[in-house]
Amino acid sequence: MHLALTDLAWQADWNWTLGWSLVIAGFISGAALGLGFQRANFLGGYQSFPRRLLRLGHVACIALGGVNLLWSFAPLESEWIGLGGLGWAVGGVLMPTLCALTAWRPGFHRLFFLPVLSVTLGALIGLLS
Repeated sequence: MHLALTDLAWQADWNWTLGWSLVIAGFISGAALGLGFQRANFLGGYQSFPRRLLRLGHVACIALGGVNLLWSFAPLESEWIGLGGLGWAVGGVLMPTLCALTAWRPGFHRLFFLPVLSVTLGALIGLLS
């Protein structure tokens, strides 16, 4: 079976499934972070770079999961809807992933332009569709 960006029903299903998966991953990662938050020195303390990045990644999972869910309800008339959904999907996966990788190895921060461009593409297509 060949799936293409032009198969809009499949695209909506993909954003729906990915959206809920990201929301659940955000809840689980938040719960994992919450296991140690009461300790002042957890992950280097509240203001430490790794802890801030992991909190950002946890929130990004939930927020971008929600946007993917919303995108799955987008009107399917536009020829650009598939590309916009792909932008939101890629950004939804890359942003929390890069947050975690950057918390581990700060050099990964150089790749943050990828999810930013991806979600910007999704937002522009949504605005112009």
